[in-house]
Amino acid sequence: MGHGPAVKLGKDNAAGYKMKIGISMFVTYTLVYAGFVAINAIKPSLMQTIVFGQTLAVTYGFGLLVFALVLAVVYNRLCNAAEARLNG
Repeated sequence: MGHGPAVKLGKDNAAGYKMKIGISMFVTYTLVYAGFVAINAIKPSLMQTIVFGQTLAVTYGFGLLVFALVLAVVYNRLCNAAEARLNG
């Protein structure tokens, strides 16, 4: 039982563009996250520094969350625009 796809899927002309954007955003986020890990590994006492009324650890952690959400919204908008432009 079950059902098939809700829509007929065809060729996605924007797939290459979306892949490039996704990989570049992944690498960017990974580098920012690696900075967080590096600070904790190399000089963890730096995470006790007060930034914007909170410790750097909390500020950086929330910053990572917000950055991920921003990247997701930007990715979605770029992909939607590319699909509209390239897939007609």
